[in-house]
Amino acid sequence: MIAEKYAEARRHMVLSQLRPNRVTDDRIADAMETVPREEFVPRNLRGVAYLDEDLEVAGGRYLIEPRVFGRLLQEAAVAPTDIVLDIACGTGYSAAVLGQLAQAVVAVESDAELVAQASETLTRLECDNVAVIEGALDKGNVKQGPYNVIHINGSISTAPQSLLDQLAEDGRLICVLGTNPGVATVYRRRGESFFPRAAFDASVPPLPELTRAAAFKF
Repeated sequence: MIAEKYAEARRHMVLSQLRPNRVTDDRIADAMETVPREEFVPRNLRGVAYLDEDLEVAGGRYLIEPRVFGRLLQEAAVAPTDIVLDIACGTGYSAAVLGQLAQAVVAVESDAELVAQASETLTRLECDNVAVIEGALDKGNVKQGPYNVIHINGSISTAPQSLLDQLAEDGRLICVLGTNPGVATVYRRRGESFFPRAAFDASVPPLPELTRAAAFKF
């Protein structure tokens, strides 16, 4: 009965939040309808796991509201053959959804307790193509790169050059720059150059570790 309730909540999330917000990619809708969002929030928040709002799961870590998260994924254009770097994965929800879309996901989290929690949940849900690694967020994970897509959870002031450099040719970094509102921005790599494109306005909580990242160089 409880499982059915959450499954219905996921369907309602897709129909009432994603679709009205121009999320037209069926792969994204299917991924977000498949991954049990309630498993990635504290037990006292499970009843509101599918509300269209940012949910704080730890200090400085949020599950971004579904309608914005879905649009970010759509702008990133994640392909089934892509290798993805997920920055500040928190409890692992974004990595789980990305794992439904990509070939493999490397999720980086600086909080050791969150790394352990995310790894346990992802393993239990059999997200076998996702690996969670502890490390500094602005450093990413050069060893497993380059990446076709880099996704950053939370708004930042600038896109760190150290992360942009980990993009493969034609790779995309998706992030929200600024607040109140911020701007969802896609950086695309062409050779040694990076071209930003403003996609849509979005208000998401700031990511503390990257709010003063090194300035992007044109």
